[in-house]
Amino acid sequence: MKEEAFAEVCREAGGKAYVVGGWVRDTIRGARPKDKDYVVCGLSEEKFQELYPTAERVGKSFPVYLVSIDGKKCEVAFARRERKTGSGYRGFDIVSSPELTIEEDLYRRDTTINAAAIELLSNKIIDPYGARGDIEARIIRPVSEHFGEDPVRALRAARQSAELGFSIAPETYEAMRACGEEIGDEPAERIFNEMVRALRAQHPSVFFRALQKAGLLAKIFPELHALIGKTQPIEFHPEGDAFEHIMDVVDKVAAKIPSEMVRFAGLVHDLGKGVTPEEMLPHHYGHELKGLDVLEAWNSRMTLPKTWYQAAAFVIREHMRAPRLGKPGKIVSLLLAVDRSPLSASEFKEIIRADHNTLPDYLERSEEIIAILKKVSGADAPSGCRGKSVGAWILAEQIRQYRNWRRTGKNTGEAE
Repeated sequence: MKEEAFAEVCREAGGKAYVVGGWVRDTIRGARPKDKDYVVCGLSEEKFQELYPTAERVGKSFPVYLVSIDGKKCEVAFARRERKTGSGYRGFDIVSSPELTIEEDLYRRDTTINAAAIELLSNKIIDPYGARGDIEARIIRPVSEHFGEDPVRALRAARQSAELGFSIAPETYEAMRACGEEIGDEPAERIFNEMVRALRAQHPSVFFRALQKAGLLAKIFPELHALIGKTQPIEFHPEGDAFEHIMDVVDKVAAKIPSEMVRFAGLVHDLGKGVTPEEMLPHHYGHELKGLDVLEAWNSRMTLPKTWYQAAAFVIREHMRAPRLGKPGKIVSLLLAVDRSPLSASEFKEIIRADHNTLPDYLERSEEIIAILKKVSGADAPSGCRGKSVGAWILAEQIRQYRNWRRTGKNTGEAE
């Protein structure tokens, strides 16, 4: 049904329908809004089901329905109030009733910029907690003292700062800091989901810096916190310590590559520097191998998607070697390994570029070279080749093709 018809049916039954959340925030700030979420006040659940018989209930702890509005499946929730009863995001008593107002529903939300609504039919903006002013000031504030009752709100505030380019108010940092007592009890998937959304931002580093300022980075991402204060040779890293370096790298990768997986691989490429002994600093000999162990610890705690783990491990293992290779055989082997990895050649080279601020020719034109190498087929091997000797011939021919490319800049297309 059309949105207007949805709202009119609700009004005729004595209720009111509102658009809430990010759509309202983005409308106020002049950005392109995304999906709409709705809240209904003044109706019982039984009456709602009678009015919208095709609605599908999806909420377990409280009434949330999927309703087809303007051709899209949209979430419609009932106004609700929450009371803290225990630890974490499950430690709440939730009350939903027709008597609750939209103002009461908005009061339970995390930050003021998300605590506004638009009443359908009248298009009136309901803004009891100063959303418009804070959106115009580009600042993130808590709606109330209840911010810390769900500790993941601390990550959400940091993520919104990265996504929107808004600053975080001092009182918000204070509320975020208080979340540290319970943040360790939160399911790893909630932490991971916030990180993924933060990695989509134009400058993902804002998210991690905000968590550090709130005193939460060590509790949520200890592997990243361990990089703070790990000095590096200043001639190679004028940006500062290892933490500053990975913040620089993740933002540079984000400027080139949209994939969250690739941005994560850039973020973690130097994890091994976090365990470098103080007496070795500013050098980090062998940090590639150490980094694989640190990544494994992260994965044990958070269970990364398989391709994320593989991509990150590949970058950790190869990021120092890749720019230094000179022997054709090793270059060919690395390029073929890149092709087998979850990363594309262009993704891998942008991580290396962000890390080293330069690229050797073979990486700059890696897509072209890999295409040449992959044309080599065992079907073209000499008639006497059998078994393992075919594989040896293929590798030798790939090396020959690479040597030829390096000499002439193009493939002869002829196999020997």
